[in-house]
Amino acid sequence: MAAVPNLPGAHYHRTISESFFILEGSVSLYNGGKWWEAAPGDYLYVPPGGIHAFSNNSAEPASMLVLFTPGAPREAYFEALAEITASGRELSPEEWTELYALHDQYDAS
Repeated sequence: MAAVPNLPGAHYHRTISESFFILEGSVSLYNGGKWWEAAPGDYLYVPPGGIHAFSNNSAEPASMLVLFTPGAPREAYFEALAEITASGRELSPEEWTELYALHDQYDAS
């Protein structure tokens, strides 16, 4: 994960849970109520419908494992984010909403 604040903002998934396990560095995690700086070994479980977010606000790279249950085909979502970032393309709010909805992700901000 890059060492800059990044997407996504606060969001939820209707049909999948998401879990985060921090491997290296520091990752800001949001559990729908508060943000905290998670360190290696920290874990966050988010049930379906649970509002959450994550960001690397440090000056260093970080890594984490992300688990979706039931297993969801999320590769296309992350590939789309990587392409958007690499190309410098800017999406309109409507395009973000469409991309998110295609991948069971809904804005909660």
